[in-house]
Amino acid sequence: MQGADKGTANRLDGNDLRVGIVQARFNDELTGRLAEVCIDELTQLGVARKHITHVTVPGALEVPVALQAMADSDRFDALVALGCIIRGETYHFELVANESGAGVTRVSLDHHVPIANAILTVEDQAQAEARVEEKGRDAARVAVEMANLLDDLL
Repeated sequence: MQGADKGTANRLDGNDLRVGIVQARFNDELTGRLAEVCIDELTQLGVARKHITHVTVPGALEVPVALQAMADSDRFDALVALGCIIRGETYHFELVANESGAGVTRVSLDHHVPIANAILTVEDQAQAEARVEEKGRDAARVAVEMANLLDDLL
C-alpha cells in the first residue's frame, strides 16, 4: 500500500478535539477514579476542558445507549466508555461484560466514531484498583489518537 504512512501514527494532539465520556456509576469509587484520570490525561494532551462532556449512567449495560446518543449528535470527535465489572458468583458477569462490549463496538462501527473502551472486566477489587490509573490514561490516549487518525483517513 503506497503512501500508507501519512505521519498519523501515535498523533496525540488533542487541540480542537471534542471528547464525550460515558461513565458507569456501578463501582463508582473505581469508575470515578477512571474518569478523573482520563479527563486529566485528555487535558494534558491538549483537549480543552470545555470540550469534554462527561455523563454518568447506572451501569455498564447502559453505557452503549448513552454513547449512541452522543454519536447521534455529531458533536464529538471521539468517545470514551468507562466502567468496572467485577466477577461474582453468577453468570451475570459474563452477560454484562459481553453485552456492554458488543454495544460499545456496535456504536463505534455504526457511527464511524472512535470509542476508547475502558470498561474494566476483572476478577476482584484488587485487580480493578491495579488497573484504574493505567486504563484511564490509556483511554484518553486511544481517543485522541484514533480521532486524529480517522480525521486523516476520512
